[in-house]
Amino acid sequence: MTNAASLLALAVVFSVLNLVLLGALSAVWLYNYRTFRNRQVLALCCFAVLLAGENVAAVAFHLSMGMLYADATGAILVATGLRGLQLVALCFLAWATLR
Repeated sequence: MTNAASLLALAVVFSVLNLVLLGALSAVWLYNYRTFRNRQVLALCCFAVLLAGENVAAVAFHLSMGMLYADATGAILVATGLRGLQLVALCFLAWATLR
């Protein structure tokens, strides 16, 4: 596996982990919205749905368009870095929510 292919695979793994965290957060936020009927919690639910859609699109894009980045290791590195930053942000959000 080449360096670019490894980075692309890592970006897909990060996106899948993001989807898992978003699923857990969505379950908690939906429960809280049904309990408290708070607009802020509803906004968090909408945020989770939109971000999950973005991650699903990213996984589909990475899996179907891998050749697009064949000669652009820098682009793959940036995409993987952004997926990793998103994962870190969701970990902090999960930590704060699930405490």
